[in-house]
Amino acid sequence: MAHHKSAIKRIKQSAKKTARNRHVSSTLKTYIKRVREAVEAKDKEAAVAALKIAIPIIDATATKGVIHNSTASRNVSRLTKLVNTLG
Repeated sequence: MAHHKSAIKRIKQSAKKTARNRHVSSTLKTYIKRVREAVEAKDKEAAVAALKIAIPIIDATATKGVIHNSTASRNVSRLTKLVNTLG
């Protein structure tokens, strides 16, 4: 265990950030999963609706620094491509 005040503070801050990032990351995965499930069910309307909700969440996650901007861009691109395969 840390003995210095600054080290103790860092541990507390790190725990808070980890919890926040875990929540945001989990939420992101849920929305991506909803798009993929709608595509698997071949439900175009649901897939498009889920994608419209997922894109801002993906962008927000990147803005918060939980995922890299390139990762966010790649996720949006792949999901959009996937939804477009439904014709």
